[in-house]
Amino acid sequence: MKKRQVGKSDLFVTELGLGCMSIGTEEKAARSIIEAALEEGINYFDTADLYDFGDNEQLVGKALKDVREQIIIATKVGNRWHKERTGWSWDPSKAYIKEEVKNSLKRIGTDYIDLYQLHGGTLDDPIDETIEAFEELKAEGFIRYYGLSSIRPNVIREYVKKSSIVSVMMQYSILDRRPEETVLPLLHENGISVVTRGPLAKGLLSDKLLDKASEKGYLDYTLEELQDILPVLKEKVASSRSFTEVALQYNLANPAVASVVAGASSTDQIKRNANAVRSQPLTNEEVRIIKALTKASIYSEHR
Repeated sequence: MKKRQVGKSDLFVTELGLGCMSIGTEEKAARSIIEAALEEGINYFDTADLYDFGDNEQLVGKALKDVREQIIIATKVGNRWHKERTGWSWDPSKAYIKEEVKNSLKRIGTDYIDLYQLHGGTLDDPIDETIEAFEELKAEGFIRYYGLSSIRPNVIREYVKKSSIVSVMMQYSILDRRPEETVLPLLHENGISVVTRGPLAKGLLSDKLLDKASEKGYLDYTLEELQDILPVLKEKVASSRSFTEVALQYNLANPAVASVVAGASSTDQIKRNANAVRSQPLTNEEVRIIKALTKASIYSEHR
């Protein structure tokens, strides 16, 4: 599987990454999904301290222990679980980040984290202090690089100006083209990579199409609009290939994107996603058709 450089770092990630939130909590099943990903050549695994109260990090670390030097582990920080585990609060403080990284390292069973991401962010955060925490962790060898997981353009701009982030994780798909307006060009110009999530738009862009549709629609698409648009997209750009291929290749067609992180709850899903990423890239004409048929939406908040 092809690899792409993450920003200006020396991390080279496969074009498909595994979003580990969906692997479940049963160790045998989770391990089989991760092993299937390894067999397909995937080297990028994304988790978070928030997932399953940290158990997800533990499962990922155990399954990848024997290949630790060959793979890239990304995790996240910033959401602090309440003691009762009934919810969490946002804590981007330096003290919490420097404390929590040690817990993540212990759960994963590793000496270092390849990519440590702030799991959110607002303009009310002590951003300089947050950046200082990540820079110190980098200097101390606990992390190799750091990034941001956010869809807020105003927060992303602050980190582009003030920090040495190498990546931003954000939702991006044919049905969520909001990042194209300003964020993707900004990051590309500054040599910062995008790691995308939600490429299949909750299954709407898989071969199940409208089987996954809700009466509420999706983002700013009504159900009726989806019923109109998806069959036409299928006819125009996916008549001879799977819709999953088109959806993942659309993300990879943007020069800012380093990897598409897709979740999987079965080994079959891993194989389908891997085949989709290995398929033919979209032509410029196919990208043009997709853009002409879908909405060039913009972020209405956090600008």
